Amino acid sequence: MFSGSLSAAPRQLLAGLRMLIVMTVVLGALFPLVVWGVGQAAFSDKANGSQIERGGTVVGSSLLASTFDGPQWFHPRPSAGEYDTLASGGTNLGPNSEKLVALIAERRAKVAAEDSVPGASVAPSDVPTDAVTASFSGLDPDISPAYARQQTARVARARGVSPERVTALIAQHTEGRQLGYLGVERVNVVTLNAALADLAATAK
Repeated sequence: MFSGSLSAAPRQLLAGLRMLIVMTVVLGALFPLVVWGVGQAAFSDKANGSQIERGGTVVGSSLLASTFDGPQWFHPRPSAGEYDTLASGGTNLGPNSEKLVALIAERRAKVAAEDSVPGASVAPSDVPTDAVTASFSGLDPDISPAYARQQTARVARARGVSPERVTALIAQHTEGRQLGYLGVERVNVVTLNAALADLAATAK
């Protein structure tokens, strides 16, 4: 019986090796290829990271906030990691943090000053919360419709277009609640700014 067990061991080892090879091919190669193929065929845009292209060059992703300098752009929420995808995260400062309170007050005054233009002043007390608080990831591309509307006069003035035209773009890029009841209405700053760039290109 002892010798029989020894003779069976090589067969079991060979069977296990065959199973390892088969499963490696199936799960390590064939299954990922099938998933990749389905993703490219049915969801090519999302499967590739929801990339935004301009002139054949990828300039960003609608899933990731990035910095937009200048009054001619809509600005995203603040980012603790300066929009660096390798430094994604929040400040870890709590509501009782004096540093956070001072930082929010500083941001509120700065945003109000930036968005105030002749004929459309913004009081610091009217600045929406999402304009002065960073998201948990620091890469959230969405802002509230209220913050987008607050920036309308500045963007319109910087671009030399009517506020109504900018307001219409905001309305087109305002997304409702998920499934009709989850979350809140939001505006994707990245896609909104891409629409602004298209508007400028069309006007030339």
